[in-house]
Amino acid sequence: MSGQDRPQGNRRGQGPERRRNAAGRERNRGGERSFSQSVPAQRTRKADPARLVAFEVLRAVDADDAYANLVLPVKIRQHRLDKRDAGFATELTYGALRGLGTYDAILARCVDRPLAELDPAVLDALRLGVHQLLAMRVPAHAALDQTVGLARVVIGAGPGALVNAVLRKVSAKELAGWTEELTAGQKDPVAAAAVMHSHPEWIVRAMRQSLVGHGRSVGEIEDLLAADNAAPVVNLVALPGLGTLDEAIQAGAEPGSLVQDSALFSGGDVGRLESVRTGTTRVQDAGSQLVARALAEAQTLTSGPERWLDLCAGPGGKAALLAALAAKKSATLLANEPAEHRAELVRQSLRPVDREVWEVRTGDGRDLGQLQPEGFDRILVDAPCTGLGALRRRPESRWRRKPSDVAQLAPLQRELLDSALAAVKPGGLVAYVTCSPHPAETTAVVTDALRRHPDIELLDSASALDAVSLSGNLQAGHAQTEGSTAQLWPHIHGTDAMFLGLLRKKTSDNPAGNAK
Repeated sequence: MSGQDRPQGNRRGQGPERRRNAAGRERNRGGERSFSQSVPAQRTRKADPARLVAFEVLRAVDADDAYANLVLPVKIRQHRLDKRDAGFATELTYGALRGLGTYDAILARCVDRPLAELDPAVLDALRLGVHQLLAMRVPAHAALDQTVGLARVVIGAGPGALVNAVLRKVSAKELAGWTEELTAGQKDPVAAAAVMHSHPEWIVRAMRQSLVGHGRSVGEIEDLLAADNAAPVVNLVALPGLGTLDEAIQAGAEPGSLVQDSALFSGGDVGRLESVRTGTTRVQDAGSQLVARALAEAQTLTSGPERWLDLCAGPGGKAALLAALAAKKSATLLANEPAEHRAELVRQSLRPVDREVWEVRTGDGRDLGQLQPEGFDRILVDAPCTGLGALRRRPESRWRRKPSDVAQLAPLQRELLDSALAAVKPGGLVAYVTCSPHPAETTAVVTDALRRHPDIELLDSASALDAVSLSGNLQAGHAQTEGSTAQLWPHIHGTDAMFLGLLRKKTSDNPAGNAK
């Protein structure tokens, strides 16, 4: 078209030219249009960094069997999220993982095909959208717009349209309305609780059995499952004689109410604390702190300089606390870990402690009873277990574990405890510990050991915990035939569900035993 053929108003700043946007596209003649958020093609076409971080973590968990607590901090740093966005990404990531069971049940009502036929990336995007719509303080339009934008950028336009359509169906009800619909007519309380609290049915049954097995009421199951879904506060411990909580307190942490030298931190990335970076202050659940201190402070009937053993030391959290406590008592610690890469993590954890105090051994802990019989005064057996007591901190675990895992781990747990009982001196102590309340991993293992080892007695484990707690009355004990075991609970103590069975090898001058 020649110059004279152009409309006169086509000169700069006049006429139709003014109806073009910055990209050169012609605008609606009526002025710039306000797009409806119901039109997928006109939604945002960018991925919000915080939501992108959550999406990438969910993909790593699903595709690579990664652990969210390890991947999330790395992704936050990679995307350079500020404190506010990091907090949003954390809540979105863990919330979507915890709620996965309930959210998938809702999505199954809103998708026109089995969820297994969806692209896994699309399903993860939908889960993030559902959590924002039903469980976060995110306006519905923002949850829809941002989730569709995320799907468009990282998956494609077609999946973006699907995400939009499905989430619109989800947004028609609030969470209470969906759970009411999903459980309507359900007569099985276990199945109903599984949907309401987003746990596999077998874990709900296991938790009910665990409550009863440790002397509590099955009526606590709703509170226990709800506690599993509550975002846990970061627990800190200052290694005795090495670290302080001053920096953490100045950053907003509150002193812990359960155990000395502990604090509760909710100020964002704990890795920014210098004391955490140097290892003199560590992230460690208060339940783990309590069982380690209970072993360190309980009375032995041995004499002379003490040797301590952490039989299953990786990745090294309890080993670091034990080593610091051992240093104060002029004792030494051997930290044993069968996997070399985890043994290196143990060494890193122990570095703040005087090198003369500790040694790391890489080997099978089941061998130490034969290699060093009656060689240790105190032994911690933090046995490999299902981790059912830490589901609030590792929400992906509830979807990975299977009922068969309990039975498969049982022989290893018994063999490790047998090794420790052979390795402990007469009058010495063995703390059998699991981060699981399941009776098959806790009381059954202790009872079996007592039956097969007549030279072993069960002490009052509950009193040992009380002695190192700030309250002095945790009410965590359950009487056994002799002595007691102790079980901590998320819904009662605010800790992981740590179990402690404190055992002592009888001495020749006390063959009958004394459970005091």
